[in-house]
Amino acid sequence: MTEEKKGFMDWYFKSSLIMRIFIAFILGAVVGLAVGPGIVWVKPFGDLFVRLLKMIVMPVILFTLVVGSASISPARLGKVGVKIVAFYLFTSGLAVAIGLIAANIFRPGAGMELGAGDAAGKTIQQPHLVDTLLNIIPTNPFGAISGGKVLPTIFFAIMFGIGISYLMISEDERIKKASTSVYSFFEGAAEVMYLVVRWVLQYAPIGVFALIAVVFGTQGAKAFGPLGMVTLAVYLGLVVHMVVVYFGFLKFFKLKIGTFIGGAKEAMTTAFVTRSSSGTLPVTMRNAEENLGISRSIYSFTLPLGATINMDGTAIYQGVCALFIAFAVGIDLTFTQQLTVILTAVLASIGAAGVPGAGVIMLLMVLDSVGLPVTEGTPVAMAYAMILGIDAILDMGRTGLNVTGDLTGTTIVAKSEGEIDLSKWK
Repeated sequence: MTEEKKGFMDWYFKSSLIMRIFIAFILGAVVGLAVGPGIVWVKPFGDLFVRLLKMIVMPVILFTLVVGSASISPARLGKVGVKIVAFYLFTSGLAVAIGLIAANIFRPGAGMELGAGDAAGKTIQQPHLVDTLLNIIPTNPFGAISGGKVLPTIFFAIMFGIGISYLMISEDERIKKASTSVYSFFEGAAEVMYLVVRWVLQYAPIGVFALIAVVFGTQGAKAFGPLGMVTLAVYLGLVVHMVVVYFGFLKFFKLKIGTFIGGAKEAMTTAFVTRSSSGTLPVTMRNAEENLGISRSIYSFTLPLGATINMDGTAIYQGVCALFIAFAVGIDLTFTQQLTVILTAVLASIGAAGVPGAGVIMLLMVLDSVGLPVTEGTPVAMAYAMILGIDAILDMGRTGLNVTGDLTGTTIVAKSEGEIDLSKWK
């Protein structure tokens, strides 16, 4: 019997992907802190990883969501949709409240004396909520897909999938056969994309090392200076939300927390280092099916939707940062104003893209709703610019929680619908 010949990179591909990512994370942090800003030369390696993830996002969303929408009856699709949207909106409201509580306890920014200066000059166009809601419906679905617009693509894919599901039960054999062929095409395309996802993930440890090294090399020293309290408040809120809300839901539905963490940790880690819910989506979908035993008919609908409208981590960030800016300019927000922060953050999350930095755009809407518009040359603009300085650090944590929430909601809905392999949870 001849021994199987081992390839040059055999040790790499056969080792644990999670362990490779973890080691890359630690090495990236150490090297970034040791080298400092000079480490930016590795940035292209991290950018390549993010580009690879983004390359597969739109095809994965389109093909899997069409298959997911078409594979269940229209009546059940409506039931699943109501459940997951209710979960996402309810937990987002709780998240903003937790962020506000943490900010009221730690009072980040209190006592600071900010005046107009060079840092206050940055201004960004504020999106209108009505426009955000209208833009969910694409005027050109192919333009939305090619332009990487997630929410319009989701809307079109769901409508297209529902159309297929109706036609597949048609009494006209010609129509039934044609629609079944269309479904088979999308199912085959989805399987191809799952394979491509596995290929892309083999590069993940290299990309993770580069991303983390650059973040710690360029942001590490600043992040834990005068804005350290903001960072502490945000991360404490993230942990409390995960333990109390997500783990509480899992416990209520009699699902083991340890099994969930074990099955979701790859997606959570990828989200943390890439800072992109949409970019992590292929990994999240694979974890849902292979590790948590969730039916494709459920997760192919709930996860792409969650990557766009479920922003619990971002909601906590909104609460803390809104209060930080108010305290920094010497204003105490009233209880009514803080309720307004909750409402605005939840509604704004509907149109928040699952990409790095989307939270700072949402923050503009939240600040404006409580009478703190970011206007050039004002102390509010200066405080807002300070938040931008540490946004990368905050974005990692909030994106990790966003993806964890997507998987939690998907798991709960799958359990309630009997679409989960419970043998994986023993």
